[in-house]
Amino acid sequence: MEERGRLDRGDGLALAWIKAAGRGPTVVFLPGFRSDMQGEKARHLAAFCAERGTALLRFDYSGHGESGGRFEEGSIGRWAEDALAVIDRKTEGELILVGSSMGGWIAFLVAVRRPERLAGLLGIAVAPDFTENLMWQAMTPAQQTELMTGGSLTVENTSDPPLIITRRLIEDGRRHLVLGAPIPISCPVRLLHGQRDQDVPWETALRVAERMTGGNVRLTLIKDGEHRLSRPQDLRLLSSTLAELLGENGS
Repeated sequence: MEERGRLDRGDGLALAWIKAAGRGPTVVFLPGFRSDMQGEKARHLAAFCAERGTALLRFDYSGHGESGGRFEEGSIGRWAEDALAVIDRKTEGELILVGSSMGGWIAFLVAVRRPERLAGLLGIAVAPDFTENLMWQAMTPAQQTELMTGGSLTVENTSDPPLIITRRLIEDGRRHLVLGAPIPISCPVRLLHGQRDQDVPWETALRVAERMTGGNVRLTLIKDGEHRLSRPQDLRLLSSTLAELLGENGS
């Protein structure tokens, strides 16, 4: 049975969440950039956990999905604080964080802040440091100047609505970069990444694995997998990987 609600993060802005009761550790799904808790992988995990009686928490960052706030006012640090607010107030005991794309970066930041609660971490096409490595470094000098002087840059996209990149997003991202130093996470970590990922290079997952301080880290590369990893075979791999972290053998 799912429970839904809205949580005031402390400044009057409400974060939408959905929680399913069950046995621990609680699985927490952290969505990607401009994604939300109703995406295909989130709904797949909801069905997976419901079938097994495993507790699950999913939510929307501010400016995403059903939560309040404007997307353009968000940043990596702000969204990590959103995650911590919902996790701290809506869960107890051990956690398994499942982070997709940007959600993987958020998961690393949460794990470092709450190491005593982590039973495992599963990253799907993780995108740590993307604001610097995939946004800022891809801009022309003229675009960088426009962003820094005007405060934002609008990037047209053929398949999605135009993306507004803010100076706040870039500068705050720099305060939360993780790939330049060891990542102090010692719980079991599983990383899934497609080698046909056109958004986040699969080599990023290799760098993450190298940076993790714990020894129980495994990376699975899907040769024909793309960024979303939402095909039936991808979702089956997600299920079996999470089942392993939960101490199960089935898929």
